[in-house]
Amino acid sequence: MAVLVLAPVHSARAQSAGGAADMTFFVTSVGSGKGADLGGLEGADRHCQSLAQAAGAGQKTWHAYLSTQAAGGTPAINARDRIGRGPWQNAKGVVIAKDVAELHGANNLTKETALTEKGETVKGRGDTPNTHDMLTGTQADGTAFPPGEDRTCGNWTKSGTDGAVMLGHHDRMGLDETPPAKSWNTSHPSRGGCSQDALKSTGGAGLFYCFATN
Repeated sequence: MAVLVLAPVHSARAQSAGGAADMTFFVTSVGSGKGADLGGLEGADRHCQSLAQAAGAGQKTWHAYLSTQAAGGTPAINARDRIGRGPWQNAKGVVIAKDVAELHGANNLTKETALTEKGETVKGRGDTPNTHDMLTGTQADGTAFPPGEDRTCGNWTKSGTDGAVMLGHHDRMGLDETPPAKSWNTSHPSRGGCSQDALKSTGGAGLFYCFATN
């Protein structure tokens, strides 16, 4: 008597969870909803961890790619120093950088590779709405700005009309062909403050990069 062997059935969710298990980089699919007020670095990291958990990658430790500026005797924190050693790959397994040096050099971070934790493309220049402005508060080499002129919206605690935050373009596109316009982490500061509306006005939604540290 012949025995019928059925091939295992893999659900879409299981396949997606398998991809997520290897994911070590993503762009947040949603922001805090309060502009650049993320509840400090701790709140931003929690947001990364929560989104990763929902996507099936919560077994890793996730940190936001954000810097803070020195203030009130508290030293600055560099984004490049809090994201682990790499390599980092997106939800589809594409490597964006093998280490910190490559991430801040000739990396593979583009609109096609800077995917959300769900493996989805983030709208960029030419799309409606354009949400290519990523919160970073960071200089091109991944270090914090010096104290003084606000580039982190009060170290990620402001959501009003005062303050400003440095933004990067995940799609590497801007108003011209200059290096800042194509920078993923230091393109231009926000205008009009730190609110959700202020971020929208220049092409953003309060999104940011998350990296697995382990």
